[in-house]
Amino acid sequence: MSVLNAPPIVSSRRDYVDSFTLARYLDTGGYSALRKALTMYPEVVAAEVDAASLLGRGGAGFPAGRKWSMLRRSAISYLVVNGDESEPATFKDHYLVERDPHQLVEGVVIAAYALQVSQVFIFLRGEFALGLERVQQALNEAYAHGAIGSKIFGSDFSIDVVLHPGAGAYICGEETSLLEALEGKRGFPRIKPPFFPAVTGLYGEPTVVNNVETMSNLPWIINHGGAAFAALGAGRSTGTRLFALAGDVQNPNVFELEMVKNTFRDLIFDPALGGGLTPGRTLKAFIPGGVSAPWFGPDLLDTPLGQDEVGNLGSMLGSGSVVVLDDASCVVRATWRITKFFSRESCGQCTPCREGSGWIERIMYRLEHGGGRLEDLDLLLDLCDNIAPGLTWPPQQTTICVLGPSIPSSVHSAISMFRDDFVAHVNHGGCPHD
Repeated sequence: MSVLNAPPIVSSRRDYVDSFTLARYLDTGGYSALRKALTMYPEVVAAEVDAASLLGRGGAGFPAGRKWSMLRRSAISYLVVNGDESEPATFKDHYLVERDPHQLVEGVVIAAYALQVSQVFIFLRGEFALGLERVQQALNEAYAHGAIGSKIFGSDFSIDVVLHPGAGAYICGEETSLLEALEGKRGFPRIKPPFFPAVTGLYGEPTVVNNVETMSNLPWIINHGGAAFAALGAGRSTGTRLFALAGDVQNPNVFELEMVKNTFRDLIFDPALGGGLTPGRTLKAFIPGGVSAPWFGPDLLDTPLGQDEVGNLGSMLGSGSVVVLDDASCVVRATWRITKFFSRESCGQCTPCREGSGWIERIMYRLEHGGGRLEDLDLLLDLCDNIAPGLTWPPQQTTICVLGPSIPSSVHSAISMFRDDFVAHVNHGGCPHD
């Protein structure tokens, strides 16, 4: 096993205990990219990001440069940064806001300059107490340093950045729900079309919504050029990416790896990364892109860490979370807990998600707790098919956002791959290993 890795881009300061301070950031080249960007035409800055082919790191994987080009030109427009990382076992944005908030701030200002937007909102998950504290501290220091405010660094460009803590709703990770929450309303997703944020977004004005990790890549791209970023990885999956590795591995952590050049086997088993499973255990399954993604079995360990490479096999890289299940894991229990999370976090706007998630969770509960029936397995799949017809990936939409059609992923994967485990729960009256 040989991990082929490029120098880190967004985690280059991880070995510094004071990586979150302005002094350390300046000492390691901080804000030099912003100063460089201010000497360039805004459209040239945007062209560098487009040349980098930087895919959004929030889950959907839409190219950042293309999203910027869709912004409807208007006298008023906004940039919103999505830091509402709420999916279970996903913690790479959490890492960035705590460990390198100035990198995020610099990336945000570069993006605002390229878009010629003067008002930015950073929407951060409310539970990130330390992250909120450090991002606010970084913003205060950036204002004092001249990187934010009126005529930054002596240029003609002025900008205001506001940090907004979320109220703890998973659905606000969906960009239009986030905009609703920013406006002081309940986080309900908007119907698209017509409410594509780049056309009709925050307060009805054109808005670009980008993820924390996406923004954190921009200082490196401006300093080194979009072509240098595009030279890393392969195909559409350029650059490096942060992966939050969790579950039954010896070293759960956040790792930055060059895309496509490395595989899930590298991430999970390399001694410098996940370190493998507990001695004596074997791999049962892994979830490649957050708990809303379809599962993979051990036969797909050598799949490259790439957007299309994973997508072509019927799943997604999604939120950058990889969850490992070993042979001692109860897949029924894992599926029940995932379903319980989605049922609780459904906003309730759409019937298939609001009602279907609750029905599925109750059936999963009785399977795990001794009341299951064999006919429940087909009933579960029938309910899943009603929420996401065909049970394919990407899922068919029956709801306004993708939360609803994501619910069947774990249920369908678990029953398809480990039906005998479900049958054993029915026959035993609960988990046979308890």
